[in-house]
Amino acid sequence: MGTGDTRVRGLAARAGGWSARHRWAAVGIWVLFVVLAMGLGSAAGRVDVKDSDQLKGETHTAAQIIDDAGIDEPASETVLIQSKEAGGKATDADFRAAVAAVMKAVEGTGKVTDVTSPYDTNTISKDGRSALVQFDMRGEADTAGDRVEPVLKAVEGVQKEHESLRIEEIGGASMMKTFSDAFGDDFEKAELSAVPVALGILLIAFGALVAALLPVLLAVSAIMATMGLMGVVSHVMPMSDTANSVMLLVGLAVGVDYCLFYLRREREERQAGRDPQTALRIAAATSGRAIIVSGVTVCVAMAGMLFTGLAEFEAMGLASLMVVAVAMVGSVTVLPALLSLLGERVEKGKIPFLHPESRLRRKRSGNRESRFWTAVLKGVLAKPVVSVVVAAGALLAIAAPALGMKTQNLTLDQEFGDSLPIVQTYNRVNDAFPGGSDPAEVVVKAADINAPEVTAALADFKERAISSGASRGPVEIKLHDAQNLAFVYVPLVGGSDFDKAGQSLDTLRDEVRPATLGKVDGVQAPITGQVAGSEDFNDQLTGAVVPVFAFVVVFAFVLMLLSFRSLTVAITSIVLNLLSVGAAYGILVAVFQHGWGASLVGAEGVGAIITWLPLFLFVILFGLSMDYHVFVVSRIREARLRGRTTRDAIQHGVVTTAGVVTSAAVIMVAVFAIFGTLSMQSMKQMGVGLAAAVLIDATVIRGVLLPAVMALLGERNWYLPKWLNRLPDLTHDEAADAVAVPAARDDEGEPLRV
Repeated sequence: MGTGDTRVRGLAARAGGWSARHRWAAVGIWVLFVVLAMGLGSAAGRVDVKDSDQLKGETHTAAQIIDDAGIDEPASETVLIQSKEAGGKATDADFRAAVAAVMKAVEGTGKVTDVTSPYDTNTISKDGRSALVQFDMRGEADTAGDRVEPVLKAVEGVQKEHESLRIEEIGGASMMKTFSDAFGDDFEKAELSAVPVALGILLIAFGALVAALLPVLLAVSAIMATMGLMGVVSHVMPMSDTANSVMLLVGLAVGVDYCLFYLRREREERQAGRDPQTALRIAAATSGRAIIVSGVTVCVAMAGMLFTGLAEFEAMGLASLMVVAVAMVGSVTVLPALLSLLGERVEKGKIPFLHPESRLRRKRSGNRESRFWTAVLKGVLAKPVVSVVVAAGALLAIAAPALGMKTQNLTLDQEFGDSLPIVQTYNRVNDAFPGGSDPAEVVVKAADINAPEVTAALADFKERAISSGASRGPVEIKLHDAQNLAFVYVPLVGGSDFDKAGQSLDTLRDEVRPATLGKVDGVQAPITGQVAGSEDFNDQLTGAVVPVFAFVVVFAFVLMLLSFRSLTVAITSIVLNLLSVGAAYGILVAVFQHGWGASLVGAEGVGAIITWLPLFLFVILFGLSMDYHVFVVSRIREARLRGRTTRDAIQHGVVTTAGVVTSAAVIMVAVFAIFGTLSMQSMKQMGVGLAAAVLIDATVIRGVLLPAVMALLGERNWYLPKWLNRLPDLTHDEAADAVAVPAARDDEGEPLRV
């Protein structure tokens, strides 16, 4: 369509126009929506993902059997008693006295049950220097951390009386309490600090308090509404705390970005001399449309998580999808209404030395071109081939380490390092009793658990688990006669080394079980535990990679094709986004797997990437990177429609969007980097991966590769085969703005169709 047509098409333009005309109604509807969503969510309550629904495979089967039996497994605790001297033995008198003192002390708290002596259970290390007193916490396992403090103090008291020995407690409840005390406020601090960080950056970007507050307030209101919706939706698809944290992260990032795009364009048009109504209409038709295209693309990417079959991923995907959709709707409806209400008052609260009004008054054309990016673009467009080779080569080199990526669930010492005393206890237990701190758990279900053939099979399994080399023992069996269940705890050879422990698990599953329990008709014996969960999670995630990848890429391609009606733009957008994701993977592997430069981000090389992160990063980054791509390419297309040559349009589109893209990227990088400061290694990996990818995407990809590739392609950027002309036309007349300009035409004088 030529730009001489003054009719403005597009959902965003119509939504913005309606909101501007009915501003109080638009604001009222938004406030009512947020309040209703929060109220409904509060009334409905949130249903969280159950452990039995977390995974498929044997881990899921075991959890389902336990749930169906109505057994609430208690939080188990262990007290390590270890001689500090090389010659000390568990048979020594003072050692035996310490064991007896520990058992008496923990029983005296009234908080524990089933206290066992290492001399009865044979939980004494091979070298005879270490022994384990084991017991269970009374009450529900989920809240055991709240009740374990008296037990910990009792153990500390015994330690003071036996200084020649090391007496330390570890277990589900004590770890829960330790982590809650040490890191319970980590996420809250990160989430709370993200808002002032974003506000500070927006103050610098806009130089006015009101303009800076608008994006933050709308993002926060979108997050609040989504939290309410999550409560309602959780009754159909359960949610989780992790999904809530991811929703906050994504919601703040996209909510601020979308409003930033809209505000900057509206302000630019006003500073170019247009009246407020015209400026708002142009912003709605251009940035509003880019927001909708970007938002729908992000939603499609987030929906990819629903194909994993993993309950946690499904919860994260749905929560992220909802907050992006809410933020997108708010940006193209209530934001124009607020801008119409505020008018020039949006510039209230000017910050001295930051407000760019005086400088922009001298640039009435509205082309707020960045001097830095103007200089960069000059070089890029002068030598596009060199720019593509250098930039793409650099990103491929950065991505290269990703070819050797290793994923696994992180062990306690990998997750937290040696910063906590309990981690050192964990390592000592693993050294003395390999696999003892995280044994494999075989859940045996039979019609009659006490039937002779079942009892014989259990005894045979116990013996073969050790003789096969999968375990060094002791193998413990707990019977639940009423439910006809038996829990068999098998310490795996390999301990905290997941590769070696995984081989031991495979031996149990593929050799020991079929030769013993597998020969008894009607017996189920799924094997679960931390190592089993990691393997099952990896297997399921591996199976989900192809369908998720295909779904996200294909739908993003189709959406870009329909939005820009260009086969070339659709293909290049996919390729460039994949390149930025690959570079992020490479940085993750280099820093966290190999440890290259890990100290620079306060981390250390742990030899692996947390299992869930690669697919999570792919979905999140592929969606978020479309923000910048859609915004920049829309501006380039708009300039081309106005009659500029493709090269001039590229120059104009990149340099005039550089300011807003830079501000948006800085906000995203800052918010994500906050999560990189948390103590947990997995959160560091997520924060660094997201921050690095956004930084690369906003600079190398959008500032160098995109313009260089488009310069090389020239008019082929707008290529659409004739057989695709029947596709729905989701474009609109970006150049329509009350100032009629001649329609752009090709070399033969025909109207240009971009």
